[in-house]
Amino acid sequence: MKLWLLFLVALLLLGVVTLKITERFQPEFLDRTQIAKMINMFAQIRAAGGRVFILGVGGSAANASHAVNDFRKICGIEAYAPSDNVSELTARVNDEGWDDAYARWLAVSRLSNKDSILVFSVGGGNLERKISVNLIHAMRFAKEQGAKILGIVGRDGGYTAKTADVCVIIPSVDESSVTPHCESYQAVLWHLIISHPKLQRQTMKWESVR
Repeated sequence: MKLWLLFLVALLLLGVVTLKITERFQPEFLDRTQIAKMINMFAQIRAAGGRVFILGVGGSAANASHAVNDFRKICGIEAYAPSDNVSELTARVNDEGWDDAYARWLAVSRLSNKDSILVFSVGGGNLERKISVNLIHAMRFAKEQGAKILGIVGRDGGYTAKTADVCVIIPSVDESSVTPHCESYQAVLWHLIISHPKLQRQTMKWESVR
């Protein structure tokens, strides 16, 4: 079979899976109260001159980088992601270990009780299974410093959901597609949040073009 035909078949299959998931997922599945609390918390953090440190691993790290841009440019909130500095991150992983890389980065960033961390994660971390331990250690450090912890995750039984001050759970509608489903809706949620009137300070480019 020709390569282009294989590619077309793959796209069609992806479309079918996406359609099935979308049909089964309804907006009311999301906790609007938690979303509202998250918006209010970001507004309070900005008013206090605090910062938002956005943490993620894998696809969630890519989401963190994108979200940093939006919080800074659209909302005027000082935001950073440890995964944006590859040199520092890999040096810390090599010299100090992966589990403490984010926590040590937050320490050097002088995380304080005016600041917050926003965790993007599929499972939210599990210490017993040694999954996303670096996120867990970062949350523990944030708690010690009195910083707020916010999360957008795909599991209600993970460390983030149990620890965060505010956490939005993206319900699983298909156990075979939890990761792509969660990481996709992370983007939907943070875009809705930064576009809220309480947070948005700058009109986005294409919305201003007539």
